[in-house]
Amino acid sequence: MEKKLDIINMNEYKPLRDIVFETLKDAILKGKLEPKERLMEIQLAEQLGVSRTPVREAIRKLELEGLVIMEPRKGAYVSDISYEDIIDTLEVREALETYSVRLAIQKNAAEKVYELELLNDEFKRAFIEKDIQKMVFLDTTIHNNLLALSGNKKLISFMDALNEIMQRFRLIYFNESYNPERIIAEHFEVFQAIKKNDTEGAVEAMERHLCSLKDDIKKVYNKE
Repeated sequence: MEKKLDIINMNEYKPLRDIVFETLKDAILKGKLEPKERLMEIQLAEQLGVSRTPVREAIRKLELEGLVIMEPRKGAYVSDISYEDIIDTLEVREALETYSVRLAIQKNAAEKVYELELLNDEFKRAFIEKDIQKMVFLDTTIHNNLLALSGNKKLISFMDALNEIMQRFRLIYFNESYNPERIIAEHFEVFQAIKKNDTEGAVEAMERHLCSLKDDIKKVYNKE
């Protein structure tokens, strides 16, 4: 296994097992440890500069979160992201995000849309520079900030639970099958509708955006 992880900072004020867990989880979510990749305790421990015990504990905890699969005689490996997982996630996301734009308009969030437009401009620059990691970060940030405009803490917490799946998928999506120009335009349509206090227009724009994503997912998973 080639070196992908940095040595852990032992000065952090946390138990070592928690630091190892968070480090490995972050590596999975950011694609440093890829779907179906074997997790070898010895190599991971060497990369992180720790013993095998906290690595073993972290892998077990990651299994409980569904990010790692343990199989007899095969050991541990990073779980794959199935087509069904993504579609199920998007269906829930569509319900939450369309509702969030309704709430945003009810709460007069139009004046805050300017900040989202700046993020969309950054996304465009990241696309021009072919910076996939930055595009993933900005797309996530745009959608999280849209949710924040709803002012509904429960809705935001529900989306947090979905974001881990979406974060992993975005890395595949932006690398394999994506249309950044369309994404930028669709974000803009949502922003404009919110600025105009056009509730139905904002909902429809968000629905179109997420339906486009579904179509792209079908291409990634060859489901057309």
